[in-house]
Amino acid sequence: QVQLAESGGGLVQAGGSLRLSCAASGRIFSNCAMGWFRKAPGKEREFIAAISWSGDSTRYADSVKGRFTISRDNAKNTVSLQMNSLKPEDTAVYYCATVITFAQAMDKRRVLYWGQGTQVTVSS
Repeated sequence: QVQLAESGGGLVQAGGSLRLSCAASGRIFSNCAMGWFRKAPGKEREFIAAISWSGDSTRYADSVKGRFTISRDNAKNTVSLQMNSLKPEDTAVYYCATVITFAQAMDKRRVLYWGQGTQVTVSS
């Protein structure tokens, strides 16, 4: 069993930055790929970023590439999402997730565990 807890969401102006963190419990954390997804009102939950268990490989949605950076610290059981140059369309609830494999990290159907989510609101 893995439990995930996100933090760091909030209200920010367009062009600003936020850093989301996800604290994980459970011994399998360092063996799992991790991902971030988001859900905006009226939209499906969508993939944002993923990182392999070693941290050597990352993948991003086109909408955030070059603005967001995912990282992890296996010693601390945390995964982070640095979000820069935020836009109003980034407004959503952001979820941390444990995925089966890095290769399947973009597929929300392959998520093993979800966090409770943290709200990010970007004002124009």
